[in-house]
Amino acid sequence: MYIIWGDIMKFYLISDNVDTAVGMRLAGIKGVVVHEDAEVKQALNNAMAMEDVAVILMTERLVKLCPELIYDLKLNRQKPLIVEIPDRHGNGRTKDSITKYVREAIGVKI
Repeated sequence: MYIIWGDIMKFYLISDNVDTAVGMRLAGIKGVVVHEDAEVKQALNNAMAMEDVAVILMTERLVKLCPELIYDLKLNRQKPLIVEIPDRHGNGRTKDSITKYVREAIGVKI
């Protein structure tokens, strides 16, 4: 969570993977697990309608199911921000890519 203009804004996860959802839940991020194209679109529409959600995290596989919709939302909506995240299956990145990404983003070696 982070604060914008005095209000607490939240992250929300849309995942195709229970393990990713559990990990994010342990970090305090709520969300849903979906698999089909129609479920993804419904979950995304629901998340976009939540007033307190500032960032929607989506796994790579789900972004690939509806790229046109996500592209349209990113271009035409200011909030919430939609961020694509890798899941435990990855996408061919090196095994250290998430650690490297975090280290570069926040400057902390983990």
